[in-house]
Amino acid sequence: MVFPSQDPLDRADFNAVEYINTLFPTEQSLANIDEVVNKIRLKIRRLDDNIRTVVRGQTNVGQDGRQALEEAQKAIQQLFGKIKDIKDKAEKSEQMVKEITRDIKQLDHAKRHLTTSITTLNHLHMLVGGVDSLEAMTRRRQYGEVANLLQGVVNVLEHFNKYMGIPQIRQLSERVKAAQNELGQQILADFEEAFPSQGTKRPGGPSNVLRDACLVANVLDPRIKQEIIKKFIKQHLSEYLVLFQENQDVAWLDKIDRRYAWIKRQLVDYEEKYGRMFPQEWYMTERIAVEFCHVTRTELAKIMRTRAKEIEVKLLLFAIQRTTNFEGLLAKRFSGCTLADGTVQKKPELPPPSTNPFLDDEPGTETDETMMEKSDIDRPKKPKVPDNPFHGIISKCFEPHLYVYIESQDKNLSELIDRFVADFKAQGPPKPNLDEGGAVLPSCADLFVYYKKCMVQCSQLSTGEPMIALTTIFQKYLREYAWKILSGNLPKTTSSSGGLTITSLLKEKEGSEVAKFTLEELCLICSILSTAEYCLATTQQLEEKLKEKVDASLMERINLTGEMDTFSIVISNSIQLLVQDLDAACDPALTAMSKMQWQNVEHVGDQSPYVTSVILHIKQNVPIIRDNLASTRKYFTQFCIKFANSFIPKFINHLFKCKPISMVGAEQLLLDTHSLKMVLLDLPSIGSQVVRKAPASYTKIVVKGMTRAEMILKVVMAPHEPPVVFVDNYIKLLADCSTDTFQKILDMKGLKRSEQSSMLELFRQRLPAPPSGMENPGSISLTAPTPEQESSRIRKLEKLIKKRL
Repeated sequence: MVFPSQDPLDRADFNAVEYINTLFPTEQSLANIDEVVNKIRLKIRRLDDNIRTVVRGQTNVGQDGRQALEEAQKAIQQLFGKIKDIKDKAEKSEQMVKEITRDIKQLDHAKRHLTTSITTLNHLHMLVGGVDSLEAMTRRRQYGEVANLLQGVVNVLEHFNKYMGIPQIRQLSERVKAAQNELGQQILADFEEAFPSQGTKRPGGPSNVLRDACLVANVLDPRIKQEIIKKFIKQHLSEYLVLFQENQDVAWLDKIDRRYAWIKRQLVDYEEKYGRMFPQEWYMTERIAVEFCHVTRTELAKIMRTRAKEIEVKLLLFAIQRTTNFEGLLAKRFSGCTLADGTVQKKPELPPPSTNPFLDDEPGTETDETMMEKSDIDRPKKPKVPDNPFHGIISKCFEPHLYVYIESQDKNLSELIDRFVADFKAQGPPKPNLDEGGAVLPSCADLFVYYKKCMVQCSQLSTGEPMIALTTIFQKYLREYAWKILSGNLPKTTSSSGGLTITSLLKEKEGSEVAKFTLEELCLICSILSTAEYCLATTQQLEEKLKEKVDASLMERINLTGEMDTFSIVISNSIQLLVQDLDAACDPALTAMSKMQWQNVEHVGDQSPYVTSVILHIKQNVPIIRDNLASTRKYFTQFCIKFANSFIPKFINHLFKCKPISMVGAEQLLLDTHSLKMVLLDLPSIGSQVVRKAPASYTKIVVKGMTRAEMILKVVMAPHEPPVVFVDNYIKLLADCSTDTFQKILDMKGLKRSEQSSMLELFRQRLPAPPSGMENPGSISLTAPTPEQESSRIRKLEKLIKKRL
């Protein structure tokens, strides 16, 4: 639809039936059907008329279009003619403009050439006059005027670089170069006359002529300036080379202060006499100081090579300390802009909040008065400026001789360890002090403080191979401290923890007690454990600090893992000693339990005496250990876990020895087992005013182990008739299908051999199918072998040995 319409007949979705229903909604409306039909016919006639009119109107359109096209072609031809006329007129106009401006362009070119010629002639006049004046002033040594004139002549001469083909210009350029060369030679001669290379006397002071000559030297070839600086500094330091010759007494390291005092006086003298003679941008004061440093480093290196056998560590440290102090003074006074080599960057130290000596890196604040004299010799000062461009400019000469320092530290540390051993023997073990917890041995802090001082000193001297050599020394004496001071002073047990001995078997057979540690010995073990823990943490910090101090290329060679493992071994041995002591103290009570006549128990009462004895030993030992390990809580938790893992299997093994057991006896044992279980659960906080919840890892071990003991007793208490029910209950309660364990249960019940044989046969029949690949179904277990099963094998071996004995 082209035009919008509201007529229903024009709609796209026109429906004839709906339209008719709209015209005749009811039967009564059909009476007007003729009227409606007439209207529609009228509308049809009108549409036909409109269509006819439109069709007729289109018959003349083609003819009108051809006529309009012809008119447009005529108009285009007329327009083309007008454009051609305009183009012809434009070309004529352009020709006229060119003729008019031809003379103007010639005048413009002439003006530009004339201006260039005048400027060039003016420059040439200035150049000729300047060259003549320059030559005259040079002869009269009027350096003040020459300095400004020479710069102008050089600038003007640059404009004639493209005219060097002209002979006159080339001659002027050669005269300028000759004047520059003459000026350079003349100025050098003036300085040589004012500051002779040989001779002991100097002129009374600088002259204005030399000051102006320095300004001229700035414009001349840079080699002239460098030659002036070199000769002046050489002449200024000539006295130093004479006074501190290798054969002079003041040249040795013990009088190194005099070298630095001399240069300080010379610099002050220079500032007073010659400070204004040289331009400020020459930095002559700094250049003199830098050259002094280079000369001093060379001279010191030479004399130390000659007298290497006379170098002692205190003398070396004294010289290094004075030298680094002087380098720090230079860093405060000068910027280091004249140095040719790169500056040494120092890492800033970040002090974390800790009392560990390696986390408080303020050098020179702590010393060991007992090992070296408390003086500035022992404490080389680290420059306070974090980036010192002068660091090592002199002190590098000491690096080849640092082996003296390393050997000295080796000797000092050896003496320190020997002193620690002697002091420990003289003073004995530390006194029990339960209020403060387990004290770290004082020697440990002394060792690491001394380590820190050595590390700071060595890092100031060198961050290369000497630091690696010092690290090797540190490793050596960390191991010696661990074995001589810590492991060497651990109390010795009467029997070894690994393997069986005849003595231990006889003592167990006789029921005699194993010697217990005294209160002092327990405190000593805890103190050694705390010390080893402190050493472990501090050694890790030592490794980190060494890696920060050493060169990045050598960082991978710093590794103290082996020493940290050594301290871990000391910690493990200390915990094992504490566990063995408490475990051995409980052995007599467990032996008494296994020897009681449990089949004769008639009634269930309070806990048995052996339980009271075990609890008594626990209450005596554990509070002492806990209080002495207050600073290392995690290792006290390890002690509790290891004790539970040792005591519970041993208790279960002694339960198996209680045979035969009556029903009442099993009930009494179950009561005793529950009492022990509650005591073990409370073991970490037993006897403590502050009750803490036991660690979950420890509680899990106690609950699992003691629940197994309770299950064993419940199986013993269960009636063995009918056998099938008994066997099924055993498998369900213990989840252990080992025939050895089942045999022990039957022994505890006191069954006869004939009954046991039938039970065992039934037990084997009721076992689950063995996994593929197993050949011995008689020792099937639902779980992995438990520590109790492993211990039972050891007990069998003990019985075999006893029989042979």
